[in-house]
Amino acid sequence: MKQDWKPGTMIYPVPAVMVSCGSEPSEYNIITVSWVGTICTNPAMCYISIRPGRHSYPILKKNMEFVINLTTREMAYATDWCGVSSGKDYNKFNEMNLTPGKSKLVSAPIIEESPLCIECRVKEVLALGSHDMFIADVVNVQADDAYLDPETGAFDMQRADLLAYSHGKYYGLGELIGKFGWSVKKKK
Repeated sequence: MKQDWKPGTMIYPVPAVMVSCGSEPSEYNIITVSWVGTICTNPAMCYISIRPGRHSYPILKKNMEFVINLTTREMAYATDWCGVSSGKDYNKFNEMNLTPGKSKLVSAPIIEESPLCIECRVKEVLALGSHDMFIADVVNVQADDAYLDPETGAFDMQRADLLAYSHGKYYGLGELIGKFGWSVKKKK
């Protein structure tokens, strides 16, 4: 038997990413976001949803650029801390010993410790209610060589040990169970 609940956001797990923003070091900030995702493949587009009251919100609105930095099990403490501490009170890069790196095409810094950094330029901001959605073009992706498959050059998500968020808790990703199309692949 199933119970009816009031409408809510129960689509879990989701990525736990650190979004870096700011156009120069004095305004650099990191905000932890789980309302993040892919919108389109071609052109490559994604979104983040941010509450207007967050310290990063006016920085994002002013610069209209950000970087989505994937997080790892090793980055879990910093990921949580950057989500519950405000950039108005702390320099999050300094507090968590994270390194702001140079993006190729946007002014916002990458987080050097992140295995994959997605540089984004905002196309549109939609006011939705509790959060505003920043719809963005992906303009560049920086992948750490340490996580690239030497044979294919593909990013190895399993080796990166990425972090996921599920209803107030952080998890590492589990074991590989299959890959796209494995359910219909002809057996030899």
